[in-house]
Amino acid sequence: MAISKSEMEFENNNLKETVQWLNKQINLAAEKQEELEKKVSMLKKSSGGTYNEELALTQQVCEFANKNLQKYSEAVHKPYFARIDFSERRRDKESYYIGKFALNDSSEGEEKVIDWRAPIAELYYNGQQGKVSYKAPIGFVEGELSLKRKFLIKEEKLENAFDEGINDIILRSSNDETTDNALVDEFLKINLEQSIGSKLKDVVATIQKEQNEIIRASKNTVMIIQGSAGSGKTTVALHRLAYLMYKYSENLETQEILVVAPNKLFLDYISDILPSLGVSGVVQSTFEDIACSILKYGGKINTKDMKFSSVMEETDKDKVKFITTSSKFKGSMTFKSIMDRYLKYIENKDIQVEDIIVSQYTLFDANEIKRLYSKDLIHFPVNKRKQEIRRYFNLKLKNLIPEIMEKIDDTYDRSIQSVKRDINDDVSKRKKIIELYDKRDEEKKHFKANAKKAMDEYFKQWSQKSVIDLYFNLLVDEEIFNELTDRKISAKLYAFIKAEAIINMNDNIIDSDDLAALLYLKHKIEGLEKFNFSHIVIDEAQDYSNFQLLMLKNIAINDSFTIVGDIGQGIYYYKGIENWQKLITEVFKGQANYIPLTQSYRSTIEIINVANRVLQKQQNYITPASPVLRHGEKPELIAYSLEKDFAEKLDEIVKSVKSSGKKSIAVIGKTFKECKFIKAQLKKYSKDDWELIKNTDKNFQSERIIIPSYMTKGLEFDCSIVYNCDEENYGDNELDKKILYVVLTRALHLEYIFYKGKPSTLLD
Repeated sequence: MAISKSEMEFENNNLKETVQWLNKQINLAAEKQEELEKKVSMLKKSSGGTYNEELALTQQVCEFANKNLQKYSEAVHKPYFARIDFSERRRDKESYYIGKFALNDSSEGEEKVIDWRAPIAELYYNGQQGKVSYKAPIGFVEGELSLKRKFLIKEEKLENAFDEGINDIILRSSNDETTDNALVDEFLKINLEQSIGSKLKDVVATIQKEQNEIIRASKNTVMIIQGSAGSGKTTVALHRLAYLMYKYSENLETQEILVVAPNKLFLDYISDILPSLGVSGVVQSTFEDIACSILKYGGKINTKDMKFSSVMEETDKDKVKFITTSSKFKGSMTFKSIMDRYLKYIENKDIQVEDIIVSQYTLFDANEIKRLYSKDLIHFPVNKRKQEIRRYFNLKLKNLIPEIMEKIDDTYDRSIQSVKRDINDDVSKRKKIIELYDKRDEEKKHFKANAKKAMDEYFKQWSQKSVIDLYFNLLVDEEIFNELTDRKISAKLYAFIKAEAIINMNDNIIDSDDLAALLYLKHKIEGLEKFNFSHIVIDEAQDYSNFQLLMLKNIAINDSFTIVGDIGQGIYYYKGIENWQKLITEVFKGQANYIPLTQSYRSTIEIINVANRVLQKQQNYITPASPVLRHGEKPELIAYSLEKDFAEKLDEIVKSVKSSGKKSIAVIGKTFKECKFIKAQLKKYSKDDWELIKNTDKNFQSERIIIPSYMTKGLEFDCSIVYNCDEENYGDNELDKKILYVVLTRALHLEYIFYKGKPSTLLD
């Protein structure tokens, strides 16, 4: 046992008391919930569908009671995971138990468990025994930390406990057994060795110091976190969200937060974390979906995963070159500059306006319209300017109509006076005067009826085409495109871009590479006022272009971002982030904090060592995070020639994995086409059932899956099977180096690498 027998007995008793208290709270909360639900039902009947203040208040109380019931029900199985003993200066020592949720005994005014996000809980994550301080709302609190104890609790039972300072173990990289490079406790080691489920789990009990500093950083800052595979960057980003919701709960709503993930499968994989931390209602989306929502586009999208799949499966090298070059061009800040030129072109065409005239009377002259459009309202989006001009003119029209009516009266009065003076015959005079009065009245009536109509018609003709139409018009109009690009785009590349645009227009498809430019045009022409977020988390950020990230910046209220990624996993290298500094300079104008995560927690040292051989062959690789000292079996290279041999060996591996207590197994093919082939062969030869993961899948249910390489990003499995890692399938090129590194870093415990002929030289 990690702590003494008497201490273990004390902690066992404390856990039992806490569980008993929680069960009592669950019963009370359930009774209260039932009582409130009955009251809500009764008030609904008596209100008859009309607003009732008592009903609204009771519903709020009922919702709060329901949340308490859920919290108690979840906490009862594992009320806390740690204890600290802290004595504030000139005060007695107190023990604080730390859990996922704060648990308060209102009857006794006692806080039984403090929330992991509470200020004092920082001592658990960052503090060392001895003199310490933490930042509270009232300022820094100083004192002495005398104990940090960690508990392994499963289903209300205390299995073990560890005191930091007693059970610490020094973990070294297997590359250098003599150098201390990481300090990790036995508690962390036990947690890392557990089997992975189908969803990413919270890690509140094992958050490390470098992770904690990121999680607790202030809200209004841009944080760019470089983390190698297994460094916990996704988990850190989501725990940071939970912390921000806790700290800024009074002025931060969950719907003001956006999480951008690489695909829907990944969104499902991370879907349990935030609710398990008590946070619900956060907007979680892919870049494609949030863009379509903003653009109000409901058609088809050629997602980046679909496009990447076609790039890998395309045998025409020239076509691959055009696809990737076009993608890089459309994601560049150069393309953003071309959009700025296009906007100027649109504005110059827009400003070719005429007077607004009704019945020969000028309501508003062209010069005034030009001045308002190009000077007074220049800070507004294009359509907003037109709306403001129209609104302003409608207000002025109320005064203009009487003025012009008066002018019409004056004109006819002069004519009538002339008739009276020049015509002597009374009959003729009267007839002419009546004609003039009738004509005047008709002209006034016509003017009054047509003034508003003329305004409406003028602004209708002045309105813009849709943003999507404007964008595609640019791509297919060779003259305009060449003018705006100064003919710096090669004729062959432009021909490819134009042909692709025409196909997409005809098929009602938008390519994911076009979304950044479309959003930018939307921003400048229509505005993005309704899509503002207070904080945005971007995962796998290395796979986005600077232009795409700029547009995510434009839908944020302020520069509050948590951006996580890994250059080493940048499989979209032709358009994604090559280095973080360029992103910081071009998009955030130098105002961002770059933080590398130095520790890797996912895989064993043996697995990481193999993956790092591939990483070190990349052109711009960043020094990988150091793995914690968790040894396991070396990844096994297995030669095979027949698919039947592969299936039989795979069946043996599945049996072995199951017997070791592990669950999730992924067979990773390079392309979706290859995965379909694997599925067919395993259906024929394997004893086990395997689920094929497609580009459009939103989740997976099976513990045995076949998945394309590019869809594994961010995911992890107990055991991964790399299919056909031979010289041809994974060659000596930058794309294959990136993909293979991703593939080799998915396994927590076991990894098998199959190949035909000769293994890829990238493994050397």
